[in-house]
Amino acid sequence: MATNALEGAKVLEFAEFVSGPFCAKLLADLGAEVIKVERPLVGDSARRKGPFPQDIPHSERSGLFLYLNTNKKGISLDVGTALGKRIFLKLVQWADILIEDHLPQEMEEMGLTYGALREVNPRLVMTSITPYGQTGPYANYRAYNLNTFHAGGEGYTTPSGSVDVDREPLKAGGYLADYDCGFSAGVATLAARLAQVTMGIGQHVDVSKQEAMMAIQRVELSNYPNDGQYSTRGMRTGPIGGLLPCKDGYVMVTAAENHQWLALMDFLGNPEWSQAQHWKDEMYRSRHAAEIQPKLEEAIRQYTKEEIYHGAQAKGCPIGIVYDAEDIFNSTQLRAREFFCEVEHPEVGRLKYPTVPYIFSKTPAEIKSPAPLLGQHNEAVLCDLLGYSRQDLVKMRQAGIV
Repeated sequence: MATNALEGAKVLEFAEFVSGPFCAKLLADLGAEVIKVERPLVGDSARRKGPFPQDIPHSERSGLFLYLNTNKKGISLDVGTALGKRIFLKLVQWADILIEDHLPQEMEEMGLTYGALREVNPRLVMTSITPYGQTGPYANYRAYNLNTFHAGGEGYTTPSGSVDVDREPLKAGGYLADYDCGFSAGVATLAARLAQVTMGIGQHVDVSKQEAMMAIQRVELSNYPNDGQYSTRGMRTGPIGGLLPCKDGYVMVTAAENHQWLALMDFLGNPEWSQAQHWKDEMYRSRHAAEIQPKLEEAIRQYTKEEIYHGAQAKGCPIGIVYDAEDIFNSTQLRAREFFCEVEHPEVGRLKYPTVPYIFSKTPAEIKSPAPLLGQHNEAVLCDLLGYSRQDLVKMRQAGIV
């Protein structure tokens, strides 16, 4: 009987950095067997991105790589060589799912298109993650997280709630667009896997990073084609509140409706400026948001985020705390749900890792093994799984194939 939800599923990962590895990680943490293919010597580019312990760069100690590649076996393989390609095709034959992030023309040049791989494994689910998808004039364009974040429309509304409506659009911190795309790819891959198991069919899953970001912005993006209007970053008009600074950080305030506004004013002690009759009218507040926002910011700054969160919530105004990394790590809620777990890695020792945002009562997700060292499982995969001899492996190393 399976102990994890995806136990028995076999995944080949031919991707690097964030989106593809995150997609594969989602499956690996649910019990799928994942073999990650990296370039010999250099490996996944995420290995060269921080954070690093003590800020000392090291290809085996990247926090980004360590997080994204738990529960995977790792091999090094030059797919551009004749033998490397033959080995890769054997792994495709073994796999149920292939996750890759190369441009369509690159896969075509390598002879690894879905059409070619379907001949090797008709039941294969192949998930291709690219900046703009497999078709259209941008299909072979390269892009970074910065490009796809803004191409998806999210940047235009960021920062939200700023009085400075002329401020340039901003990208969210970290690699948000890549993670969001990896999540979308994971959901799509699971759906294709279900069809594979129940109907015996394989298929090509075409994931566009741009469209993954657009899916998140679906409400704002639907306004323009239907109403001819679009959201702005500013507060000349619109609901009162948004992201506001306080004594020890930030809170997210929602005070669009009258009862929410009155509850917030009650918490703030009904300041004199709020008693003018026109500020009690919802439409007037919306049209004159830029006038009232600075007064609200000044009032909010007098409290800590915990005081605002509990005090205003008790009055009936929705408030959310903007947690920083320390807040999250020390959260009693997350500790109670065992959201962080310790993982032992041969290079960095024991580190605490975020786990998953869901709990299965019967087939739990879990982190069983750390991210692999570069080429760590070459022998296990090439010899034990595919049948090459140890002498073959030595020759492959000497030729730079692994």
